[in-house]
Amino acid sequence: MARAPEWIDARRRQCAAMQPASSSHTSRLRFILPAIPVAALTVAMPFANRVDPKIAGIPFVLCWIVAWALLTPAFLWLVGRIEKRW
Repeated sequence: MARAPEWIDARRRQCAAMQPASSSHTSRLRFILPAIPVAALTVAMPFANRVDPKIAGIPFVLCWIVAWALLTPAFLWLVGRIEKRW
């Protein structure tokens, strides 16, 4: 049987390295971590919907939204690290 060219073998190794972790713990984390910002911006919004207190003169609800908008990429980065994408 003929051997595959070297670039195909390299591609196979690269694809094998990109497979997600198989542990059930990491599998659960893959779905829980992205759900946290979604829940914070939807389910928790009625609890955070306050004008007072103000943070640096900005209503609390606006600070809540901005904070979660800035934190969301960190949660998605963690999912990428768990899946060994980077």
